[in-house]
Amino acid sequence: MARISVFGIGYVGVVAAACLAKDGHEVVAVDIDPAKVDTINRGKTPIVEKGLEPLIEMTVASGKLRATLDIDEAIAATDLSFVCVGTPSAPDGSVGLTYVIKACEAIGAAIARKDGFHSVVVRSTIVPGTMDKVCIPALEAATGMIAGKDFGVGYYPEFLRESTAIEDYYDPGLIVFGAIDEKTDAILHEINSGLPCVCHSVPLATAEMIKYTSNSWRAVKVTFANEIGNIAKACGVDGQQVMKILCSDLKVNISPYFMRPGFAFGGSCLPKDVRALRHLAKEAHVESALLDAVLEANEAQIDRAETMVSQMGGQTIGMVGISFKTGTDDLRESPLASLASRLIDKGYDLKIYDPFVQQAYAEGMSGAGRGNDTAIDLKNRLVEELNDLIDTSDVILVGNHYAEAMPALQKSSDTIPMVDLLRISPGIRSSGTYQGICW
Repeated sequence: MARISVFGIGYVGVVAAACLAKDGHEVVAVDIDPAKVDTINRGKTPIVEKGLEPLIEMTVASGKLRATLDIDEAIAATDLSFVCVGTPSAPDGSVGLTYVIKACEAIGAAIARKDGFHSVVVRSTIVPGTMDKVCIPALEAATGMIAGKDFGVGYYPEFLRESTAIEDYYDPGLIVFGAIDEKTDAILHEINSGLPCVCHSVPLATAEMIKYTSNSWRAVKVTFANEIGNIAKACGVDGQQVMKILCSDLKVNISPYFMRPGFAFGGSCLPKDVRALRHLAKEAHVESALLDAVLEANEAQIDRAETMVSQMGGQTIGMVGISFKTGTDDLRESPLASLASRLIDKGYDLKIYDPFVQQAYAEGMSGAGRGNDTAIDLKNRLVEELNDLIDTSDVILVGNHYAEAMPALQKSSDTIPMVDLLRISPGIRSSGTYQGICW
């Protein structure tokens, strides 16, 4: 079993740390935030993610997982470090590398004070060429050593989906990584040896590009389906039926996932990664018309929803869901949060039902409200009971799917004006005061 330190107790880092510890590896989670470190060491989770808290509780109790603020101690106690810090978009749309560079510099300085070989594997999403041009030079400068000879280097992107991350970890659709030395490559193969998926060992830049290709393809699929849905509705056609039948053609390897007309994409990956790939193409003087259109069309889908709400009349809006997807409390680049902010700015009285965001606040999680970069006073706009939201709203705005909410929403669709970005029932169509965004 390996001894692994995980730098960054955010979404990717905490899930990876818990799963690695469950598999029997000795794991040290590292962060600069004392609250996150304390949360892990108490056997608790800093985020909402199905199945994560019992996993952390079990692995902390067994001694396989612990957290620390001390970088030197973490490096000394482990043989490989995963860098799982954020890469938010820079103002010009390029990938933001501030946290990755700081992590590489800090890890490199600690490696310089350590006896023995140590591997550094970046898991953060970074554009092709970043490992060779930024990370390795930063590590070599901080260590005073030669990468691939005196210390190991690798890149190992993650493909976890929030709300199903643990299932995705143990039943992956894709495993790809790159390493410049045999020791690092061997550890990465060992970590993944028990998983039901082929391990693709490729050059660093190829692994970097596969991550961006994957996220950009998901973004393209969402936007394509939405555009078809909009056009279909204008023709009196059910856009979801069109796409459902199209996706039944699995002979050309179309995945039904994301190919469902509805609302805009968001979250911590797709928006910033499409921006970064566009920026990369611009720097290389390559046209990227489709990627340009993806973000424009995604913004247009938010505009479309805003217009639909405005056309409903009424002053009090009851919003079902504000996180970027069902099953998580993450609001990073949530299109629902963006829509909510716009409606509040227009003077609407907006209340929100989101059980996962509510849970994060109710349990005092250190990550409660994470990613809320709007001016929304989120905590004070949350409504705990769906029926209270329905009873006090002029218009219902449905954004996320919560199984327990569907019967009440379906019943209300005949009596209360409703804008549905999700589709609360498979056969329901726009009619009267019920309006689906693509059907």
